[in-house]
Formats: sequence, C-alpha cells, structure tokens
Amino acid sequence: MSHNLFLCGLAFYAGVMTTLTKIYHDRVRAGDIHADPAQEACLPALEDIRTHLEATRTKRRGILGGLFHKPEEVPMGLYLWGGVGRGKSFLMDLFVDNLAIDGKRRVHFHAFMQEVHAGMHKARADGVDDALEPVAAQIIRDVRLFAFDEMQITDITDAMIVGRLFEKLMAAGVVIVTTSNRVPDDLYKDGLNRQLFLPFIVLLKKRMVIHELVSPNDYRQNRLEGEQVYFTPANEAARDAIEAIWRDLTGGAAQPHVITVKGRDVVLPAFHNGAARAGFHDLCGAMLGPGDYLAIAETVKLLVLEGIPCLSRSNFNEAKRFVILIDALYEGGVRLIASAAALPEMLYVEGEGSFEFERTASRLREMQDKDWGQS
Repeated sequence: MSHNLFLCGLAFYAGVMTTLTKIYHDRVRAGDIHADPAQEACLPALEDIRTHLEATRTKRRGILGGLFHKPEEVPMGLYLWGGVGRGKSFLMDLFVDNLAIDGKRRVHFHAFMQEVHAGMHKARADGVDDALEPVAAQIIRDVRLFAFDEMQITDITDAMIVGRLFEKLMAAGVVIVTTSNRVPDDLYKDGLNRQLFLPFIVLLKKRMVIHELVSPNDYRQNRLEGEQVYFTPANEAARDAIEAIWRDLTGGAAQPHVITVKGRDVVLPAFHNGAARAGFHDLCGAMLGPGDYLAIAETVKLLVLEGIPCLSRSNFNEAKRFVILIDALYEGGVRLIASAAALPEMLYVEGEGSFEFERTASRLREMQDKDWGQS
C-alpha cells in the first residue's frame, strides 16, 4: 500500500470514528450541553444520512453522468418533530455543522418559502409557464442536502407549492431533513381544501424517517428560568438586560424575517430559530390585524417586545392592536419578554378600552410565570 493511500485510509477511519454521537458526548463532557437521552436517540438517523452523503461527496449531474454512471442511491430523509424547546434546532445544527459535503444548506422554513415565492414571481415576469420549474431546477443544481427548521404550513398557496416542490427535489435525489412542532398528519390541520395537501403527507411518510423527539426538558424555557422577563420602566437598564437575554438566546445571529399573510408582508426586525425581537411600534403602530398577529404567533415561539408605552385615548388604535397581539401570543403559548413604561395593571388606566384591558393585564402577568407556555 502506498504512503498516500495509507494516509487516506487513516483519514477515512478517523472520519468514521468521529460520529455525531461521539461529538455529542464530547460536548456533554465539556459542559457545553446537558445529556438528554431523547436527543441522543435522534443521532443514529442523522448519522445514517451523514455517512451516506459523505461516502458520495460529489453529485453527478448532466447527461454524461446519467449515461456512464449508475444512479446514486438516495438515503431516506428525516422528519424530526416534537415540542417547543426540546433541542430540534440544536440537533439540526450539530448535523449540518459536522457534515463534510458541498451543496448543503440549512434554512428556516418560512425564510425558504419567501425565497420560493420571490423566485416564482421572477419566473412569471420572465414569461415562464410553470413558475416553480426554474426554482426547483436551481435548487437541484446547487443542493444535495436541504435542512429545514420549523416546517409548518398555514396557507393553501404554500401547501400546494411545497407539495410539488418536495416531490421534484426528492425525485432528483436531494435529501431533506426537517424539524417541526407537528407530526406530519397534523400539518396544515383544518386548513382550507386540506384534502389537496394530503398526498404530500403521504410523500413525507414514504420518503422520510419520521422521528419524534420525546424529551421532558424545554431548554428554551430552562434558559429563562429564574430570569426577569418583564422590565419596567423601559429605560437603558431594561435595554441592556434584554440585550443580554437576546444574545444568550440567539448567539447574536439574527436577521429580519418576513411573514407573508394574504399577499401582504409582516416584518419581524430580528429573528433566529423561532425567537423574534421587535419594538412596540413595529407591531402595534403598523396597520396590522388579527390575521397578522395569528401568523406571528404561529411563526415565533418567543417574542421580545420592547418599548410598550402607557396606553390611553391618545393611542387608542395602537392599544387595540396590542390587545389583539397579546391575545394571539397567549392563545399560541408564545413566550414573551417585554419592556414597558409601567406594570401591566398601570399601562392603560384611562380612556375607552381601559376596562377591557384588565384581561390583557392579567394575561401579561400570567405570561411572566416561569412555567408559561410549557403545556
């Protein structure tokens, strides 16, 4: 055996030995994370995909590749679902960060759908009959592994698009790994014309391993356990405290996020892995309605809302929107971190609507509890 071949063999052996499980255990020993058997149970399925993709690092494309090479065997994808804060996004990052291939991409599902809509809009402007075709073709050229975080379908247009798109990607050999808070059968549950979406659920079950992450631990809640989550007054000290919490939650990695609601854009100024940050006037000073706030509550698992002012007849419209926003967050079990001009009971003490605000104040109090949103 030549010296170079021997070194290649050693490198391959070392790569095989450095499994995701070993990496996970090393992180536990280093004190970076806490051991969680439910998380560890997900690693073999991710390791199977990693091993296969790294063993076939380059994807043969084009006519000649099809003529002279056997079709590449494509591994099953993975649909990882479970409750909020159980570590699905962490496992996704662990997998993608330690996957040594070209053509891998990790993206939040909502952000991806925005890209798809933008691509289809351009295709229509260019006169393409099937606007999805060039979007799918570009992905197939560039991507071998697509990792989607927090898949959820709330719109019939998205439901139809994602069904066709996933079918094209899977047929072309793109491996898909996705996380979700819902079991596949509950995707787009009770949605308009849901029967048209059901074949996509069948496709997911056929082409992906469905794995539930069953952990009693809510790590997002645990990171806030014992932390103050409602700050008053909304001064510099409150801003500094919230900034520290935000950095801990996101590691400083956040970017604007757009939610499309019935053709309109709702902008969250900062977003990362289900956590969003916005000012009061971003969400309550804009012309938003119940549908917009419901979409926000379905998209985010934690919202940092800064600069809530005292409310009165002088800002009655903003106050009404704030009440609707809190109702949507409350019903959606969204964790809230807020800075405000006053305590909840003192935010709205005079003017039309102040009596009805008592319920909102009560909900704001309840949402400060350390166990809020865990059920």
